[in-house]
Amino acid sequence: MTDEAPGNDWKLTLRYGRAATPFQHYALIADGVAGALGDGFECRPGPAVMAMKGWATDADAAADMRRFTSGRIGFEMAGRVEIHETPPDQPPRENPFGCDISFVPYDGDTDE
Repeated sequence: MTDEAPGNDWKLTLRYGRAATPFQHYALIADGVAGALGDGFECRPGPAVMAMKGWATDADAAADMRRFTSGRIGFEMAGRVEIHETPPDQPPRENPFGCDISFVPYDGDTDE
């Protein structure tokens, strides 16, 4: 049990001001189109939602990170984007970063 305690210390040090970071933690959700995804990501081609978490200086920087990341891995934004400040589940680093990227495909509009 004592081995697990140090892993959560970063949350307490941030919460109680014993450590500081210039970054905020965000969850980002974007509607778009998955193409041929790279870097080990999987999603069938077509309409999909991309979810991502990350540390950034502000919501605009988080949006820039999402745009850059999605372009590099083969996801094109084509609709609604949501950015929410959220509690972190990974500690901050020296630089902004994104993590926990996932995709959820869905059936697009069909002519019936």
